Amino acid sequence: MKRTVYTLRLTTLIFASLIFISSCIAQKNKVEVGAKWEAEMAAFDKLNQTEKYSDNSLLFVGSSSIRLWSTIKEEMAPYPIIQRGFGGSDSPAVAQYAERIVYPHQFRAVVIFIANDITGSPNDLSPKESAATFRKIVKTIRAKYRKQPVFLIEITPSQSRWKKWPLIKENNALLKALCHKQKNLYFIETAQSFLNEKGEPRNELFRDDHLHLNREGYKIWGAMIKAEIDKVLNQKDKG
Repeated sequence: MKRTVYTLRLTTLIFASLIFISSCIAQKNKVEVGAKWEAEMAAFDKLNQTEKYSDNSLLFVGSSSIRLWSTIKEEMAPYPIIQRGFGGSDSPAVAQYAERIVYPHQFRAVVIFIANDITGSPNDLSPKESAATFRKIVKTIRAKYRKQPVFLIEITPSQSRWKKWPLIKENNALLKALCHKQKNLYFIETAQSFLNEKGEPRNELFRDDHLHLNREGYKIWGAMIKAEIDKVLNQKDKG
């Protein structure tokens, strides 16, 4: 009997210790993520104070492809733009800062592109984990903005991450399914335009890093994104 009680207490102690350790690790990771992106968030905060944005703007949120899009205002015209991309960010980072990035603004629609969940790193998310985090981002947006359309842009195939393309395709399929399940959530398909006749990345549309789009790549990308946004918003305008 004593041995059974001792074993039970030991098991409880081990279980409690594991919970404590997991909690500490999670908190540590959150602090590290926060420290990593604090400069970018502070820059966004400053822009919110110094710039005046139209309530009819398109709010673009995401990773470096959004941040580096220097011609976004030209290619999205006549829509006014709020550009909130921070390079290297993944969906957990955007989820953590979604309120800080999105809530200061009024806008006509949100457009999200995040391409760093599956890169070949040991810290990669699985396609299901990535889709779940995107769902969390959308939920955060919907807590304040119930009527505005939200667009998720398909993750682009690139030579630098080609070995991971099967997983990225699975991720895209899950994101597309998520959009089909939720009202006012739209998936913008773009990947096929960045593949050649052999089904491989069109390197001529990318910078020398074979990851980020060049000027010609942005023209193609922007045209597809704007066409889908036009279609949805025009339908809503017609009632």
